[in-house]
Amino acid sequence: MDSRVQGGKAYGLLKSQQEERLNSINDAFLSDPKYAEEEDLASKLELFKQKYMEFDLNDKGDIDMMGLKRMLEKLGLAKTHLELKKMMAEVVGSTAIDTINYNDFLNMMLGKRNAILKLILMFEGMGKEQEQKDVGPPSRKTFSDLP
Repeated sequence: MDSRVQGGKAYGLLKSQQEERLNSINDAFLSDPKYAEEEDLASKLELFKQKYMEFDLNDKGDIDMMGLKRMLEKLGLAKTHLELKKMMAEVVGSTAIDTINYNDFLNMMLGKRNAILKLILMFEGMGKEQEQKDVGPPSRKTFSDLP
């Protein structure tokens, strides 16, 4: 068997196992009375899970410093190592931890505190919504539309 195919299958298996773990965490958040009032919680959790999996580069279930760096670079916001450490500390509540786990990520995204990373991800999402609205040719104008 071709080793590349095997690697692809192993990667797919790893990703599906990771998704199962994240789904079980999402289920715990869905049944948590603390978030019962959260509007569209299920769809938000699904969106957060996809975003988290996209940037979990070490595939260990955590976003490490390189994953966070790549995430922000992809959004056009390159940060220094010190800024990255500060952002991570804001999410996990400690400067000694070098990774963001999914629970920390969800607590940040659903919590009341406005961590820098949360604001960045929220604005990035809003930008995408705006881009999607402007798709297609411009609407036809008539003489009555002129000022």
